[in-house]
Amino acid sequence: MKRIAVLTSGGDCSGMNATLRAVVRAGLVSGLEVIGIQKGYQGLIDRLYETMDTRSVSNILQRGGTILQSARCKEMLTPAGLNLACENLKGMGIEGLVVIGGDGSLTGGYAIHQQGVPVIGIPASIDNDIAFTDVSLGVDTALNNIIRAIDNLKDTASSHDRAFVVEVMGRNCGYLTVAANIATGSEYSLIPEEQFDLDAICTDLRRRYQEGRSNSIILVAEGAGKAEDIANQIKDRIGFETRVIVLGHYQRGGSPSSFDRLLGARLGQAAVANLIAGNGGNMVGLQGANIETTSLLEVTTAGIRPINPKLLTLASQLLI
Repeated sequence: MKRIAVLTSGGDCSGMNATLRAVVRAGLVSGLEVIGIQKGYQGLIDRLYETMDTRSVSNILQRGGTILQSARCKEMLTPAGLNLACENLKGMGIEGLVVIGGDGSLTGGYAIHQQGVPVIGIPASIDNDIAFTDVSLGVDTALNNIIRAIDNLKDTASSHDRAFVVEVMGRNCGYLTVAANIATGSEYSLIPEEQFDLDAICTDLRRRYQEGRSNSIILVAEGAGKAEDIANQIKDRIGFETRVIVLGHYQRGGSPSSFDRLLGARLGQAAVANLIAGNGGNMVGLQGANIETTSLLEVTTAGIRPINPKLLTLASQLLI
């Protein structure tokens, strides 16, 4: 193996640059030429690429997002688009590809692998919904961003007798919401994995208000509903004013945490090592303390990674 490529695809997240840096440096140390594909799978279709060297990835560890950029690519969902992407890879002399991205990106990587180009996937999604990895790249940084925002909101909530309904990212996975609930001491976390009773919540918050607790924070995972809708249903029923905050893409940006930098370095190095060893068709992920490989077929057909029930129990027990 002499030449490999790397791309970042789907939603950006902090830690992608740290991972990219590790892929490039590990590849160069192993005597490989490393090609960076720009704008994700769209770059494969349009042949947007550059040869990477140590200077290409210098001073990027602390940067959020991805220097290769990312883009949605509907063409990759068609047989013609997939064939063109594979033809372009082979035409560039690419003998292995590292795909850094979420479930859709990994699905695309597996499709390319089936066409004869060895692919190693790296799970990168703040949703933490990818199976066979305890945590995906970008989750820790996003969680810290959420915690920082909620800590700030608590200050103003306590100053003005207010309830804040805060919408958190995560699509159909409530991990970020539950973890932030535990870490910030917020009153409630509404997630798609569990049913919730707004009448009971309002009764409880009203009781708290009568006992002298003059503010509250209610976290809503985007897959469980819209913060605006939740706020409209509870306003005037809980004893204090209600405000809505949608954290949105703020959660995805910013300098990556030390955890995401280290995770990115480990995953990037492991991806290159597996390509060299001929282990294409796998994803590298964190399982316990170790980086393990799982077939992309298993990953892409496993569905959404479930929340650890112990985390849900902990959140429930701390809700007093």
